[in-house]
Amino acid sequence: MAGHDLYGMSEQGRLVQTVVITGMSGSGKSTALKAFEDLGYYCVDNLPITLLEEFLILTDNTAESETKVALVMDVREKSFLDQYNSIFTRIRNSGFHLEVLFLDCRDEIIVRRFSQTRRRHPLDRDGDIVTGIKVERKRLRGLREFADRLIDTSNFNVHQLRETVITLYSPRSSLDHLMIHVMSFGFKYGVPADANLVFDVRFLPNPYFVPELRALSGRDQQVQDFVLNHRETEEFNSHLTGLLDFIIPQYRKEGKSYLVIAIGCTGGRHRSVTIAEWLKNYLAKGKEEVLLTHRDMQMEV
Repeated sequence: MAGHDLYGMSEQGRLVQTVVITGMSGSGKSTALKAFEDLGYYCVDNLPITLLEEFLILTDNTAESETKVALVMDVREKSFLDQYNSIFTRIRNSGFHLEVLFLDCRDEIIVRRFSQTRRRHPLDRDGDIVTGIKVERKRLRGLREFADRLIDTSNFNVHQLRETVITLYSPRSSLDHLMIHVMSFGFKYGVPADANLVFDVRFLPNPYFVPELRALSGRDQQVQDFVLNHRETEEFNSHLTGLLDFIIPQYRKEGKSYLVIAIGCTGGRHRSVTIAEWLKNYLAKGKEEVLLTHRDMQMEV
């Protein structure tokens, strides 16, 4: 293994892929870390941020093949929020692939989770958990914007969060490519918090009102034929792909790791699923990696 200079720069490409898991207390960071462990990541909880650079350099020096590391870092360490920006930026500039995964959750769900586990919130003062959550959310505002990926765990149980992490972080063919996540959803269940781009397709003809199509989904050929074979859909798809053909290279040029494109209809079962399936097939013809999920497809079975 090649040596490092005074700034930790390696003469060869880095062998360490790093995911820093952070976010709101009670949002599921421990569950996410266990999922990364199942994916073969070397996992560390609450490593002091001042030791991160040295830890990665040491790992890189001893690695004989690509090594994947996942670490939970959050407000439990007092210096974390003051130093993450400069340290993460320096680590990335030294050649390491470092991603920041931010887990979020609605306040009322966090309160319920802490009540069920009887754990104390790290910023809880005098038993006032609600104030602790508000203080933490304010402190984490900049980190939330800094993060590469956001997962809202409000509607997840531990099994669903584990499955989501495994789906999103399963082995990729190249870390240098932009990962495009196409997601269908239903507006009645809320807009995905992690979406970079949201497209509303509720104006398209609705298979829900066709009796023989209502029980099917946008993954069935009959529904796809109904939705796609309309002039409005053809024009929308043409405008959508033209916009994405322009936007995607800009995301890639900015060095973004992920782009989440959310397609929404009323219930998230017919029109949004159809368009998401069609869009995934279109984007897969390019050089980026494409992931497809249907968040609410099973909600109205």
